[in-house]
Formats: sequence, C-alpha cells, structure tokens
Amino acid sequence: MTDESLTLFVEDLLDYLTAQEAAIVALKMQIAKLFGPAKEDVAVKEETFTCLKFESQKGEKLGDFETATQKNNTPDHWNSAYNVLAKSNATINNRYHGEGYQFSYWIYGDRIFRQVLKRK
Repeated sequence: MTDESLTLFVEDLLDYLTAQEAAIVALKMQIAKLFGPAKEDVAVKEETFTCLKFESQKGEKLGDFETATQKNNTPDHWNSAYNVLAKSNATINNRYHGEGYQFSYWIYGDRIFRQVLKRK
C-alpha cells in the first residue's frame, strides 16, 4: 500500500465515521421526540463543522462571523454538517453547539454560519 493510497483510505474512513456520527445524532433526536429527551444532550464532535471551509464576514448586528457554502466544500463534509444542523433546527435564535465547542453553528438558506461562542 502506498502512502497516497493510505492517506486516501484514512480520509474516506474519517468521512464515513463523520457521516455515521451525524446519523446517530439524528436517530437520537427522533427517539427523543417519540419518548422524551435523553438524560444528557449529545452533540457531534465539533470536527464535523471545523473541517468545512469558512469565509470571514462582518455585519452590523452580528459583528464577526463566518459562512460556509456547499460549492466550496466536499459533499461528504458539507452534507454531514448541514444534516446535523437541519435535524437540530439550528437557526440564529437556536444555535447548535456542544460542550467544549469554540463556535456556535446555524443554517440560513443554503449557508452554514458560525460565530465564536461567548464564554460565561
């Protein structure tokens, strides 16, 4: 096995595991809707989102934030991240993040947004 083929294998394996992780979160959410919330909120690892290519933005109301678009990202990474946010109903008013996250995430239209979490 060459270094290149090993690298491709590892990248594909990581993409597969990220997709599986997103699917598990979606299933847990469906179970919670049927039977009530789980005892602890479980978020996917932030790497699901940090592997995306974001571009810096600045707005009057939001200040500094970043956006990612589908065309600038690989389909596997984009779909995993977008599906997690869509299934979580992540909006600007209901941002997605987990314990230890550096950013909060949400979707609007066809873009994924992120902004640095403010520490309490």
